[in-house]
Amino acid sequence: MNAIQPSRPPSQPIQKRRIIPRPKRHLRQRSYQVMGLESTAKIAVNFVITAVAASALAQLLPYHWLQQEKLREISTELKQMEGHVNGLQAEFSRNFDPQQAKSIRQQQGYRFDPSQRQVVLMNQDRREDEQTKSLP
Repeated sequence: MNAIQPSRPPSQPIQKRRIIPRPKRHLRQRSYQVMGLESTAKIAVNFVITAVAASALAQLLPYHWLQQEKLREISTELKQMEGHVNGLQAEFSRNFDPQQAKSIRQQQGYRFDPSQRQVVLMNQDRREDEQTKSLP
C-alpha cells in the first residue's frame, strides 16, 4: 500500500488557443436592448390582462348585485311561506286530533251541546239608550 507508484509519462503539451477579443460593449448594449424590449412586452401583456379583467369585473358586478337582490326576495318569501306552512301544519294536527274533534265540530257547525247555555253579549251603550228612551 505504501508502495511507490510509477510516475506518469508527461502528456503532450496543451496547445493554447488564440483568444480573439470580442467587443463586449456592443454585446452589453444589445443585451440591454433585448431586456428592455422583454420588459416592455411583459408590461404591455400585463396591462392587457388587467384591462380584460377590469372589463369582465365591470360586467359581472351588476349581474352579481341583481342575483343578490333576487336572493333576498326569495329569502323573504321563504320566511313568509314557512310561517304559513307552520300554521297549516298546526291546524292540520288540531283537525285530526281525536280529543278536539267535538270542539271543532261545534266551531264549524254552530251547534251547541244541549247542556250548554248560549250566552249573548249586548252592547252596554245600546242598553242605556233603550232605558233612557223608555223613561217618561
